[in-house]
Amino acid sequence: MTRIALINPNWDFGGSIYFGCRSPHLPLELGISAHYLKAAGHRTLLLDAHMFDLSFGDIEAELRAFGPDLIVITTAPTYLFWRCAPPELRVPQELALAMRDLAPTLVAVGPHGSTTPRAALRKLAVDIVVMGECEASLLRLANGQRDFPGLCFAEGVSVRVNGGPQAVDFRDQPVLDWPDEMIRRHHHHHHRFEADPVGLGAEVEASRGCPYNCTFCAKENFRNTYRKRPPAVILDEIDRLRGQGVEYVYFIDEIFLPTPELLDGLSTRGLKFGVQTRIDLWKPDMLALLGRAGCVSIEAGIESLTVEGRAALAKNCRMTTDQLADRLVEARRHVPFVQANLIEVPEDEDPVVQRWRSKMQNAGIWANDPVPLYPYPGSPDYRKLWGEADDSAWERAHRHYLGMFDQFSDVQNDRPVPLEALEHPVAS
Repeated sequence: MTRIALINPNWDFGGSIYFGCRSPHLPLELGISAHYLKAAGHRTLLLDAHMFDLSFGDIEAELRAFGPDLIVITTAPTYLFWRCAPPELRVPQELALAMRDLAPTLVAVGPHGSTTPRAALRKLAVDIVVMGECEASLLRLANGQRDFPGLCFAEGVSVRVNGGPQAVDFRDQPVLDWPDEMIRRHHHHHHRFEADPVGLGAEVEASRGCPYNCTFCAKENFRNTYRKRPPAVILDEIDRLRGQGVEYVYFIDEIFLPTPELLDGLSTRGLKFGVQTRIDLWKPDMLALLGRAGCVSIEAGIESLTVEGRAALAKNCRMTTDQLADRLVEARRHVPFVQANLIEVPEDEDPVVQRWRSKMQNAGIWANDPVPLYPYPGSPDYRKLWGEADDSAWERAHRHYLGMFDQFSDVQNDRPVPLEALEHPVAS
């Protein structure tokens, strides 16, 4: 039996380019890992420092009482944000340093180590970096294995990268059972705008990965191949959450696709939920079912308003811009909040974009001011610019991004600063 502590850091995004949500969410990768570890007989401690606002002293006290053999730290705030993580490692760096002497083995999981394992190992000063989806690899580490694909670690004076990023089956992922005290603190309703929260919120994963390969999406090293869980299992998990007082769920799926059996089941449960999807994949009758099922929020990836722009992003979209607009309006008939996501691309002229945004807003649909494109390491966009990601990939992408744009999006809170100013320096 191994004693393993799983820690979600207490995130601070000051100065970051990060445009994901900054509220606490369920740390799904750690919750899933905890389920498998406990089922295998390992003692497991899940510490969500973000949800519980834990200081280093609080975390240290918990760890000293628990006595872990392995400490696991994630470098992104939940699986929902692995594809758009904060580029900087400052927060997990500080946590790893503070916890360094509290267990024989320190392990990092997350998008940074999945894409640039050597750099993550060096910056975090951990013993092992897990590449790819982490739940199966953490179980193997707890079982005492060390020599298997998907790990990066120091070997003498050199660094060994064993294989590449790993993926799990996911389709057999069982019902998750979150601690009551964690759910009681989850007041945030992710991407909900049509009403103020009354009950508690949660996140659920119905599917993982995406069948599309858009150039901006950094999913190649994790959450890539599309897989989905059986609707009955998802509904059982939601029933448990309902029993804990949850009134709203956000499906973290990269692309929430029409699944009649799941939507029919949701329609009988009195739940509100939000999704992110592609509106061109939803026919009017399925949008009506989505609304009846309880959906109150759709985040739809439109990205570009021109055929040329969508082609440059490899969207593989068969609809025209007018057809996409009509489908958004149809969605708004059934769902009270619909958002059209736009990315800043050279093919889209700003006056055209602003007119389209006004047209959508007049129809009750929120369309963001286009977001500057961050060439995340592990995305096709990064590879087109510089080739495969190396140990300096994050610094290179960050400098490029900061130098390209004079103005940032309305979904970013303040002016980002250079990566070197955000991370703690380490020896080369």
